[in-house]
Amino acid sequence: MSAGSRPLVVSDPVIVVGAGIGGLCAALSLASDGVPVRVIDSGTAPGGKIREVNGAPGGPTVLTMKWVFDALYAAAGESLGDRLRLVRQDVLARHFWRDGAVLDLHADPEASAAAIREFAGARGESEFRAFSARAKRLFEGFLAPVMTAPRPDPAGIARALARQPRLVRDMAPGRSLAGLLERSFTDPRLRQLFGRYATYVGGSPHASPALLSLIWEAEAAGVWTVAGGLTALAADIAGLIEARGGEVMLGTTVDRIEMDGSGVTGVRLSDGRVCRASAVVFNGDPRALATGLLGDHLTGIAKAARRRPRALSARVWSCRGIWTGPEIRHHNVFFRDDPRPEFEAIAEGRIASRPTHYLCAADRGFGSPPPSDEAFEIIINAAPLTQHPQEHEEFAECLTRTHRTLETFGARIDPAPEPPALTTQEDFEALCPGSAGSLYGQSPHGAMAAFARPTARTKVPGLYLAGGGVHPGPGVPMAALSGRHAAEAIRTDRASRSPSRRTATRGGMSTGSATTAPGRSRS
Repeated sequence: MSAGSRPLVVSDPVIVVGAGIGGLCAALSLASDGVPVRVIDSGTAPGGKIREVNGAPGGPTVLTMKWVFDALYAAAGESLGDRLRLVRQDVLARHFWRDGAVLDLHADPEASAAAIREFAGARGESEFRAFSARAKRLFEGFLAPVMTAPRPDPAGIARALARQPRLVRDMAPGRSLAGLLERSFTDPRLRQLFGRYATYVGGSPHASPALLSLIWEAEAAGVWTVAGGLTALAADIAGLIEARGGEVMLGTTVDRIEMDGSGVTGVRLSDGRVCRASAVVFNGDPRALATGLLGDHLTGIAKAARRRPRALSARVWSCRGIWTGPEIRHHNVFFRDDPRPEFEAIAEGRIASRPTHYLCAADRGFGSPPPSDEAFEIIINAAPLTQHPQEHEEFAECLTRTHRTLETFGARIDPAPEPPALTTQEDFEALCPGSAGSLYGQSPHGAMAAFARPTARTKVPGLYLAGGGVHPGPGVPMAALSGRHAAEAIRTDRASRSPSRRTATRGGMSTGSATTAPGRSRS
C-alpha cells in the first residue's frame, strides 16, 4: 500500500474504461494498493493514442517530466530504469528553416545558449536566457497548485504569487503567447520556434495565453526516448497491473456506463452483457459523455466539453523508409516561413498551403546508427471536425503537399507512404469517439482555459475521469497525472463511504474503450 493511503474495501472491481496512459496509470496506482482492477479497451494493445501504425509511431514518441513515471513505478515497488531502457537526448530537437538555417536546442542549457548565440547573435542569447528563466519560474510556481493538484487550487496559486510576486508579471496577464514572444525575442525565427509549444496542447500561439510559455521548461528539463517506443512503456504498465492481480482486457466495446439512484453500478458491453463495478474510471474524451455516447443519463457530465471549442487535430504520417536529406535527430521541425497564415487557415477550417511539418525519426537517439528502413512519424496541425466550414484533402493531395515540403529542404522518404500510413481527423474521431478528431480535448485558448477542464471526480458517485482531456491537460505526463488524481479520488471517496453500498458477484465481462484501437468504438 502506498504511503499515506487508506484501506479501500470494494465488493466489485474498479473498472477502467480505456487503456490509454491515464487509465493505465490509474489502474496501476490502485492495483499497487491491492484494489481489484479491470482495464477494458476495444484496442488490440494498450496505450490509447500511444500506438503504432505500419511499424512506426502513430502518437507520442518521448517522455518529458520523467519524474512522474519514476514516482508511479516507485509506488508500485518497481524502478522505471530497471524495467525499460530510457535514453536522455542530448539534442532536444533540430529546427530547419527554408533559408537554410538550422538550430539545435540541447539538454545542456549552456549548449542551447551557445547555439542561439551563433544563430541569432549575443542579443538572441540574452533574450533566450531571460525567456528560459521566466519559463522555469512559471513551471515551478504552478507545479504544485495546478499540475500536481487534483484540481487547480486558487489558494495555492495565491500563495505562490505571494511568495514570488514576480510571477504575476511573468504570466503576462491578458497577453497571448505570441504577444509575449513578440516582446521577448528580436529574431522572428525564435518567436516562431517557441510559439510552436502552444501546439503541444493543441493551441495557436496567437490565441493561447502567455502562461503556456512554461511548456518550454518541461522540455528543457529533459527528453527521454524509450527503447521499443512508448508502446513499450504502455505494455510494461499493463504487465505490472496484471502482476498485481488486475486484468487488462482488450478487444471489446463498452456501449454504456450503468448507474442506479445511488451512483455507478457497472458498464454494458456492445453485446448486451453487463459488468458490475464498484467504480468506473472513464479514460476517453469527456466530450463522449457530454454528447451521450455512453448513455443519455450522463450528458450532464463535463458539459463544458460539449460547448467549448476543441483543440487542434492533425494529419499524421506513420511510415518506414529510407531518408535522404539533411542530417536529422529524433525530434525535427521543418518550419514554414511565417507561422501566422497557417494558424489563420486552421482557425477557418482551411488547409495551409505550406504548413510546418514535425518529423520524428523514431529509430534515432539511441546511440547507434538507425536501420536503413527507418520508422518516421510526420505531424501536420489541422482543424478539429467541429471547425466549420472544413476543407477536406484527399490522400494524394496530402502526400503531394508533404513531399513538396520535404523537397524544399532537400529531403525525401522512399518509398512514398501508402494510404494506411495516413491518420486524419476523421480517423482520430473513430479512434476516440466524441473527440471531434481533437488530439488534446478542449481548446487551450483564453486566459482561463486551464481552469475549465473537467477534473477526476464527477458529480455522479462512483464515476471518475482520466486522460488528456481532463485536468491537468494533454501530453503523456499530464495524462499520467490525471490517472493518479483519479486513483486518489477513488481511495478518498471509498474510504469515507460504507463498503457495503451494494453486493454482487465478483468478476464480470471485459469491455473496450474509445481511446485506443484501430477499430471503431463508442467509448
